[in-house]
Amino acid sequence: MIGVYDSGVGGLSVLKELIREMPGEDYDYFSDGANCPYGPKPPQEIILRARTVTEDFLRRGTEMVVVACNTATAAAIADLRARYLIPFIGMEPAIKPAALHSASGVVGVLATAGTFKGRLYLSTLARFASDVKVIEQVGTGLVEAVERGDFDSPQLIALLRSYIEPMVAAGADHIVLGCTHYPFLEDAIRRIAGAGVTIVNPAPAVARHARKVLATLRAPRTEGCGSRIFRSSGDDTVLRQLASTLI
Repeated sequence: MIGVYDSGVGGLSVLKELIREMPGEDYDYFSDGANCPYGPKPPQEIILRARTVTEDFLRRGTEMVVVACNTATAAAIADLRARYLIPFIGMEPAIKPAALHSASGVVGVLATAGTFKGRLYLSTLARFASDVKVIEQVGTGLVEAVERGDFDSPQLIALLRSYIEPMVAAGADHIVLGCTHYPFLEDAIRRIAGAGVTIVNPAPAVARHARKVLATLRAPRTEGCGSRIFRSSGDDTVLRQLASTLI
């Protein structure tokens, strides 16, 4: 079984792509809804939660874990890889493709505060974004909106406008979604950003990478339909709704 872990329902956007790549695999999705959002939490608290979730996955026979959370990846994935023997797949900040394909030389990144502070984000920024201007925007309130099942309310659209419009006004022609919750808001973000702006969702690339890593252990199951288990440490109402419509 492949474990998929997020602070809440956002990782379903990654699970959707994993299923597209490897539909025959069995997936165990865990939403840590009781402790969501992770963005404002100190790294050590996120590390302890990630360890607890991983040990639960291991007891259930998981052979690989996808940390489908940018904040948890930034805070905990190095610790998890050092502590446990199974492979861990994290969320890679999609700055590289945005920087390579930007015609304006301006790239916007919408993410949590925890992601922006992470070593992985900072190293990726230094390696691939030296020739572009990067506009960073903390998406305060967006994770909570998705966890409520709010994808298009007037209040949410106003909040998104306050984040997206300054990026576009500054010339950004690519906007990177730096949190797995944000693809659920992609339609609204596209409407606000306009047709000339490319929205970069890293989930498909992460799923392709997961398939390659699994192939080093055994042949991925790319046909058929495996089992899907959905669990949450908190209220699972929105998890059930999204899982039934997306998965």
